[in-house]
Amino acid sequence: MNIVVLNGSPKGDISVTMQYVAYIRKKFPEHHYETLNVAHEIRKIENDPAAWDNILGSIRSADLVLWAFPLYYFLVCSQYKRFIELVFERKAEDAFNGTYAAALSTSIHFFDQTAHAYIHAICDDLGMKYLGFYSADMQDLLSEVERKRFEQFASLTFTAVQEKVPVQREHAPLAWPTTPYVPVTQPGPVTTGTKKVVILTDADGRTPGLTAMTDRLLTNFSGSAELINLHDVDIRGGCLGCCQCGFDNTCVYNDGYVDFYNNKLVPADIIIMAGSVHDRYLSSAWKRFFDRSFFKGHTPGLKGKQVGFVISGPLHQLPHLKEALLAWADNGGCHARFVTDEVPGAKELDALLDSMAVRLLQAAESGYIPPHTFYAVGGHKIFRDSIYGRMKLAFQADYRYYRAHGMFDFPQADFKTRFQNAFLIPLTRIPGFRKKVFADLKHHMIKPFQPVLKDA
Repeated sequence: MNIVVLNGSPKGDISVTMQYVAYIRKKFPEHHYETLNVAHEIRKIENDPAAWDNILGSIRSADLVLWAFPLYYFLVCSQYKRFIELVFERKAEDAFNGTYAAALSTSIHFFDQTAHAYIHAICDDLGMKYLGFYSADMQDLLSEVERKRFEQFASLTFTAVQEKVPVQREHAPLAWPTTPYVPVTQPGPVTTGTKKVVILTDADGRTPGLTAMTDRLLTNFSGSAELINLHDVDIRGGCLGCCQCGFDNTCVYNDGYVDFYNNKLVPADIIIMAGSVHDRYLSSAWKRFFDRSFFKGHTPGLKGKQVGFVISGPLHQLPHLKEALLAWADNGGCHARFVTDEVPGAKELDALLDSMAVRLLQAAESGYIPPHTFYAVGGHKIFRDSIYGRMKLAFQADYRYYRAHGMFDFPQADFKTRFQNAFLIPLTRIPGFRKKVFADLKHHMIKPFQPVLKDA
């Protein structure tokens, strides 16, 4: 069987993900494997027609395509994202059509599900026969139990290809808004006062509706509002995954991204992020923006911002995209609102954009940030435990930040609860005591709130 591995690591062969591929090659040597470093070599692939043709030729000859990648900010890295964009831009879907596909990722299980939902949907759009995914913790290969599980996944996947099992498509084709947005009403001015507004866009002339939406918002704000196109920012490449920034938040790139981030975004009170849907996500330019913010590590660099997402395209058909953006905002300590052009008419979109401007400013003036949901609560615990332990050496800047801000809030530090449990749990083994406690449990649960309500 001919297996083509599409390597989504910007580090090429020297990546954790590729160690998993190497393991499978050793365990199943009867198959032929070819690894294409499409993320690492994305610039060459974009500019060299021969390199592009060679890749398509390899894919056409494959019995199985394995999408293998590390997670970068809820998804794949921007370089891998750009490769996927090229497939559709150059209308090369036929090279993938009808071929079996599977996915392999490495991460610390922080939103791996959104990345795999994206890859699955891409496979469906390409007409591939998607067999499933394996989401590995970066260190799973060091465990005998996990190696066994990984071998089982590979064996079952290879068997499915050899037996030519039927596969059903799960993601319907996207239906795009058909009417370009042209405002029909005059915007009401929103005075920003002391609040600073930054509107970021990736508009490149191909999405006039997106430009119309950002122009509308810019007209809405009367005061300190600035429109910045990501294509005008000096960003010379995607995140390399080198982790050199982990020591003191200094990026290995010598371009304008860090200054742009610190001088334009950090001082802002309101940040509106405007983008159009490209395949099943935003553009690779937006993905590069998110990835490069990793110079801040796992710390909330834009904490307290009001964030508006203005999306041109079928956002409501892409739950993994909205989930990723919501989770990004929640983990960053921000407050997010959304507007898309998936509306019946321009008048309604006018009103939605005007309302977004007003509500973002109201929230900024009041300083309102909603309480964290599972996205941030769960994310905090994953990062907290990892940074305290195995990731401490690589991410020392994170460790210093977490320690300084009391973020190593391990449950075992709650001595009051530990004492109560040590005293009361043994007593519940006594039938009479247990019956009394559990019969009146609901009143015990609300008792601590009574003083608060009395003094309100």
